[in-house]
Amino acid sequence: MLSYHLEGALKDLRELIEITNADIEDIKKANNNPQFERISLKEEKLKSFESKKAMIDHEIALLVQKNPNTELSSLLTQQQHGYLAELKEEIANLHAINKRYARLVLAVSNLYNEFLEKLVPTEMNGYQKVASKESKILQVRV
Repeated sequence: MLSYHLEGALKDLRELIEITNADIEDIKKANNNPQFERISLKEEKLKSFESKKAMIDHEIALLVQKNPNTELSSLLTQQQHGYLAELKEEIANLHAINKRYARLVLAVSNLYNEFLEKLVPTEMNGYQKVASKESKILQVRV
């Protein structure tokens, strides 16, 4: 059962990496709609991974409980050790890719905020932003 959950968790991680790479390509092309459409898929894959990780933890706890005098490393098969190593590597990959994606999202967000500030300049009035300055780009006539 442990091997089954490890395989499933690896599959989910690899799919999350693929989805995030697609998001990176779309953000470079300013193609926002596919990114928004993939949000629910990413959330689903993340929940699936978390569920499988909980099952992995449960299976390992059962192994240790059934064999209290044996080290965990000797309870696992070579294949399971390999899956765990791959899992660790894929988690590191996902972390690096998410970091890259977050930088791109932040850069795009800052760009849009600067454009908005130039279109509709604002000042802080207490804790609220209010449009008060004259726009350098946009002029509204009534």
